[in-house]
Parts: sequence; structure tokens; C-alpha cells
Amino acid sequence: MNETTTRAQAPISPQELFPDQQAGAETVAKFFRALGDPTRLRLLEFLLHAEHTVTECVEHVGLSQGRVSTHLACLADCGYVAARREGRRAYYRVADPRVADLVVLAHALAADNRAALACCDRIDAHHH
Repeated sequence: MNETTTRAQAPISPQELFPDQQAGAETVAKFFRALGDPTRLRLLEFLLHAEHTVTECVEHVGLSQGRVSTHLACLADCGYVAARREGRRAYYRVADPRVADLVVLAHALAADNRAALACCDRIDAHHH
């Protein structure tokens, strides 16, 4: 992720970031779809405070190494996480500190809207 805003600056408007509103909406929707999977979200949360190896990520989420690697690759492709190699090991970490703010805000909004989300059938119906 490129740092388009800092905490000291006012946020940049969506129109400034994406003059083509349709392309901007599609890009941002794709960005959020990466968070739309509970396993990817759990992996991202696990990586918020420290970097971890794939093995540690596997132990944390309890899935096969292949599935975890696929999820980590998705998160990396979308710019959420970055990896560094040390010998045969890859260490994953959150690529941009703003991701932590996004995850905390998402949890707060989800908690505040828990009842409405529990009743919402439309998202799951469109997802499949």
C-alpha cells in the first residue's frame, strides 16, 4: 500500500484518489473482498502486532499449510501483508500500519451493528 494519507493530514477525497468513480468503486470493493474471508481476517489480526512464520500462522488458524499459504498470498497480493525470507523461512507482517486502524474500526462497527448483521441475509446470498 502506498501511503496516500498520514495521520496529520486531512483524508484525501475518493474523487482525488480515483477520478474514474466506477473504477475506484471496483478497486475498493476488491480491496475489501480480501477481508471478506474469516480465515484471512484472523491471519491479518494475528499479524497486527508481530511478524510470524507460515508455520505459526498454520498453528494459529488450524488449517493446512497449503490453505494458509494461499490466504497469505491473497493478503500479500492485495497489499495487506508483506513477507521477508530468512533462509527457508518466510516471515509475514502487516505491510502498512493503517491496516491495524482499519481492522479495529471494522470490529467496532461490526460490534455496534451486530444485531443488524445477524439478520442480514443479502450479503451471504450474493456471496455464493
